[in-house]
Amino acid sequence: MATVEDVMTRSPRTMTPQDTLVDAAKVMDELNIGVVPVCDGDRLCGVVTDRDIVVRGLARDVDPRTCKLSDVMSGHVRTARQDDDVDEVLVEMANAQVRRMPVVDGQDRLVGILSIGDIAAKSPEDEGDVGTSLGDISSPAEPDRSEPQSMQVPSQKASQKQKQKG
Repeated sequence: MATVEDVMTRSPRTMTPQDTLVDAAKVMDELNIGVVPVCDGDRLCGVVTDRDIVVRGLARDVDPRTCKLSDVMSGHVRTARQDDDVDEVLVEMANAQVRRMPVVDGQDRLVGILSIGDIAAKSPEDEGDVGTSLGDISSPAEPDRSEPQSMQVPSQKASQKQKQKG
């Protein structure tokens, strides 16, 4: 039984909520990655993906040089622990349809990131599980058209609350 710590990428590059979309895009380009954890100090407060930059940023006509990551990042992030079983995390990733999951220690400090690629590269005996999970993750889901709270105008927030009640 492999643990997350056995296969994760350690000490991933992080950004702050105050960094801009351009800053994140440059890091993603430089490192050839599609997600960057967003931290306040050593505490994970969200992640920003290349899709967040496009869908929650550019598609809404924000200025990528001034728009902060806190305005577009996904704030409620599923995480794994270092000692979690890789197979169990793989199932959770498939259920959540995510390809990457931040890894935190016992004090909720970011220590790594786990990707399907990490699992495939370092766990060749589990190729069937990885392939099945990748298929599950890649299956189309309903698009996330929700707006981050910080980008909604007051009338949108009231309308959203009304929908939730009814």
